[in-house]
Parts: sequence; C-alpha cells; structure tokens
Amino acid sequence: MAEDDLLRDFDPFDIFDTEAARLDRHFAGLDESGWLRPSRCEGWSVRDVLAHLAGEEMYNHACLDGTVQDLMGRLAAEGITGYNEFNEWSVRRRRDLPVEEVLQEWRTQNGETRRRMRELGPGATLQTMAGPYPNGHQAFHYDSEYATHADDVGAPVADDEADARTLWRVAVGRFALAERDSKVQVEQTAEQVWVALEDVTATLSYPEFVAATVGRLPASHGLDPRLASALRCLA
Repeated sequence: MAEDDLLRDFDPFDIFDTEAARLDRHFAGLDESGWLRPSRCEGWSVRDVLAHLAGEEMYNHACLDGTVQDLMGRLAAEGITGYNEFNEWSVRRRRDLPVEEVLQEWRTQNGETRRRMRELGPGATLQTMAGPYPNGHQAFHYDSEYATHADDVGAPVADDEADARTLWRVAVGRFALAERDSKVQVEQTAEQVWVALEDVTATLSYPEFVAATVGRLPASHGLDPRLASALRCLA
C-alpha cells in the first residue's frame, strides 16, 4: 500500500480540531493541583505540557510564514540548537507566567495555526526544518502529537470515539514508518499489528502499536528493545 493510501480515509484538519478541543476542555477544568500533577512526559507537569504546546506555536507559525531559517538563527543566537533544547526553553520561559495567560496564548496561536492550515489545504507545501513538506502530512504529525499529549495529561476519550481514534493513529504510525523507509515490516490485521525487524518479531494490539510509535510503550511490556527503538517514529 502506498504511503498516502494509509491516510486517505482521514481528514487531518478535522482530527487536529478534535484533539485541540479535547486538550482545551481538559485544561479548562483543571485546578491548581491538576496543573501541578506529573504528566506522562518525564520531568514535566501537566502545566509544562501546556507550556510546551504554547511554545511550539512559534515553530508552527514559522512553517506557515516561511521563516523557519530565521527562527533557527534567532534560537541559535540564544544557544538553542536542538529540538529538545527548544522544548525545555519553551517550558522554562513560561513557568513564572500565570497559567491562564499561557492557556490563552496557546488557544489563540494554535487556533490560528489550525485555521491557516485548513485554508491552505492538504496539497500545499510548508517550509519545515526538514525542508519543503506537504501541509496535509504535517497536520497528521500534529494530530499524533496532540493525541499523545492529550493522553499524557489524562484528557478523557469517550468510549464511542476511542476505536476510531485508535484507527487513525495506527494509520499515521504506519505512514510515518513508511515515510522514514523503516526496516520494520508491518502487517495489520483486523485486530492486531504484526511487526518484524530482522529475526525479531512481535504481535501488538492496536493501542500497543500506537504507544510504540510515539515512544510511550512501558518498559514492562517486554517488547524487544531493537523493535521498540525502530518503531518509534513520531514525536
């Protein structure tokens, strides 16, 4: 199956709106203890995840504006040269701000990102750190990240949407592996995903496969480390 065929049944912009709304509802209902609760992201509280999302909009807007290289230059001047450094810097610079201010920043900036990406359409090209990249594909990457962070902070998923949500996440994970020319073989059946790397094989449930692609499969799962590393393909 061609890479794009994996995604043809899903609208990346609708998914982006849905996952942003899920996060917004969850954030809006938090009290102080909820904001300070540890997230599934090691070393980050729920509030830190929000700060990360707010900070990331600087990059998202640079992609839309075609100013990614200018942004990279400004960050390098401040000693920030890598993705992880940028994330930690984004979180640090918002820790002393009122959480309501950070929440409003994220709502406003992400709302603009989603509006502009939808208006551009899936076939438009964005300028990214990796070079020119299809807008629709970029939206799918954002979809995965937002769903992952929603799970990281414990945002609820209704029973009647869980299966459909898992299906698109499996598709995006398979797409990302194919996009990277991963050496992992992947075969999806009606209920499971079979994966193989050289002489190592495993059969994963759909949720386990999704967790592996975003680096959230617990160590206690027992998946061979070589497969676990090869399957991680999304932020």
